[in-house]
Amino acid sequence: MGSLNALEEHQAGGRSPGKIDTSLRAQLDSAQWGEVRIGDLFDIHPTRAYRLTNGELFSSAGTIPVVTNSSSNNGITGFSSLPPTEIGPMITFSDTTTGDCIFVQPRPFIGYPHVQGLYPIEQPGEWDCASLLFVVSLMSKYARGRFSYGHKFTRDTARDIRIMLPCQGDGSLDFQAMRRVVAELEARHVAELEARHVAELEAYLSSSGLSDYALSEVDYRALSSLTSANWASFNLKELFGPATRGKRLKSADRTAGVLPFVTAGESDTGVSAFIGNNVQVFPAGSFTIDMFGSAKFRNYNYGGDDHVAVVHTEKLTRNAAIFVTGAAHKAAHTGAFDYGRNFYAKDADALEISLPTKNGKPDWDLMDAIVSAAHKLVVQGVAEFAAREIAASLKVTGLDAQ
Repeated sequence: MGSLNALEEHQAGGRSPGKIDTSLRAQLDSAQWGEVRIGDLFDIHPTRAYRLTNGELFSSAGTIPVVTNSSSNNGITGFSSLPPTEIGPMITFSDTTTGDCIFVQPRPFIGYPHVQGLYPIEQPGEWDCASLLFVVSLMSKYARGRFSYGHKFTRDTARDIRIMLPCQGDGSLDFQAMRRVVAELEARHVAELEARHVAELEAYLSSSGLSDYALSEVDYRALSSLTSANWASFNLKELFGPATRGKRLKSADRTAGVLPFVTAGESDTGVSAFIGNNVQVFPAGSFTIDMFGSAKFRNYNYGGDDHVAVVHTEKLTRNAAIFVTGAAHKAAHTGAFDYGRNFYAKDADALEISLPTKNGKPDWDLMDAIVSAAHKLVVQGVAEFAAREIAASLKVTGLDAQ
């Protein structure tokens, strides 16, 4: 049953068994298994390749995949307008790499130097993408971590790989069993993909304070008002009082804790550590401008070092504060500030930002509505991307026709 463990680990990524796993386990437990040598199943030799330069081979207008020594994108590096040299479906791998590029090529393609093809010997008419995927899973499991550029994954090595496959009573391969296993794993993958995207959307909506992402008439009016609203310049200090400067806390002096500590930088929105030191805690709802003029809204309490200025927008609604943060970022992050000329709290106090107005004052309600609509657009984009990803998975697995 070693092949079962290999297949489950490769396909399921170590996930806990669910209903489909239980059914899958029952199918595989009831199957007969036999050890087979890859070299007895397939004739392994180089794929046919054109003797051309890459410039002559690859074409921006081409549609025929070119399978190279790449370990990503199924080994496909580009496309050509030349006729395919191989038909598919078939297994390919590169003998110049570490065994990380064993793939099933489902459709006609063009071979490449050092790309090996596996051509069926045993029951050649029975092999399809599903049964080939079953074999690739086990070959990949065997090859993982065994090879390097000094000890390459070669034809001879591939021929000698021995795997366990479902067999029938007469000893022939049970292709139907392999197809059922792959079909069930594909169905589980799509179900998990759908569940994950639902969870992601719920998390996005929750973090944005939204119940759904459908744009209302209010949202459309708010977005259209970006071009029709009256705008005016406002001073940050006059709106929110003096900015506060953080205090230096050397890395060596920081103790582990749960308080986010904000420094300058884009990585992790400037949060460099989580500390337990007794430092000034800045309130959620404010925003920071770092030494380079980059502004970021903080929806959590945090500490900050002397390279960040804190602007106290915590009395605004969260969405209005986010709008102001964006306006401040646009005004401050212009390239005028760098290591030689840092942005400090005094620069925040002098900063002029552009905001929509109503009766000569900042229109906080409009800003709130605009950001709320923008959040919906972002979540809508995520939902549309998820739908395309799920549709593509259904198409690739053939589940869209069921």
